[in-house]
Amino acid sequence: MRAFVAAVVGLAAALALVFALTAFGVPEGETSPKPLLTTAPPAPGK
Repeated sequence: MRAFVAAVVGLAAALALVFALTAFGVPEGETSPKPLLTTAPPAPGK
């Protein structure tokens, strides 16, 4: 029963967050024109 209540509370919190973002809209901003450059770590022993 506790797990069910915890799941319902978690779902309600997630839905509240989604509805709040929907109500207030997405914050204005722009993305960076530069791509994120990542490198793989060197292999062990190399």
